Amino acid sequence: MENNTSLQQQLLEAGVHFGHLRKKWNPKMLPYIYAEKKGIHIIDLNKTVECLQEASAALKSIAKSGKKIMFVGTKKQAKEIITECARRVNMPYVTERWLGGMLTNFNTVRKSVKKMQSIEKMLSDGSFDNITKKERLQLARDKEKMEKVLGGIAQLGRVPAALLIFDIGHEHIALAEAKRLGIQTFGIVDTNCDPNKVDFPVPANDDATKSLAIIANFITAAIAEGLAERQAEKTDDSEESEEVSEKGSRFSIDDEEKEKGEGGDRRGGGGKGAGQPKRRIAGPGGGGRKPAQKR
Repeated sequence: MENNTSLQQQLLEAGVHFGHLRKKWNPKMLPYIYAEKKGIHIIDLNKTVECLQEASAALKSIAKSGKKIMFVGTKKQAKEIITECARRVNMPYVTERWLGGMLTNFNTVRKSVKKMQSIEKMLSDGSFDNITKKERLQLARDKEKMEKVLGGIAQLGRVPAALLIFDIGHEHIALAEAKRLGIQTFGIVDTNCDPNKVDFPVPANDDATKSLAIIANFITAAIAEGLAERQAEKTDDSEESEEVSEKGSRFSIDDEEKEKGEGGDRRGGGGKGAGQPKRRIAGPGGGGRKPAQKR
């Protein structure tokens, strides 16, 4: 309870509770609005805390399962915060411009990413030394342009499992693409947005930098926890497998030694001449030994 109170206090200080003007509101946000003050809607921070914890728990489990979460926020206030948070947990992010079809036409976007990476590699290893200075400059410019838009998703090999959107109204194309592909969506919703458009809405002020920063950091901490738990489980599994392999090798050595011992007993059990065919001794009238009969 104390944690909730302190979190609520932090949200209050960051101005998370400030909504939009009354005339701009979306009636579907009514359950999340606490009151109206001087023509501005005030968001209920109790609801914000509940939704934030629910969204963080869901994102934590996604991160723990090893799937990717894409951070999306192209607003000026959100760019730096999102880039820093996404890099902290090694997740893909889009902060410059959402390219139409970034998810629905993912294979084509991957080709552009590969082209960007190949130009980068060739510029660094000296493959372009033979071309003219003008061509080299043009390639460098192209790479810079592509890196600006695609740099955040360069390591993304497949479509992400979830989208974390900072301002669902501004990023409506990203939201529509995620819905079309059935990707889980998490979003910060202000009083002028429809909270039913996302799977996990977090009612909050999506215009203030402080507000965006506190929510982004809280969610990033939850994702980092999920990743740490995944790593700990991996370590435990590897230790267990090592123990099992050690036991297996120990048993096999013991078995080999047993087999050797048993073989030695079988071979050496008869003493001298063991394993040789026995000779028959002639009866009393024979006077000598008959040669061993053929069987």
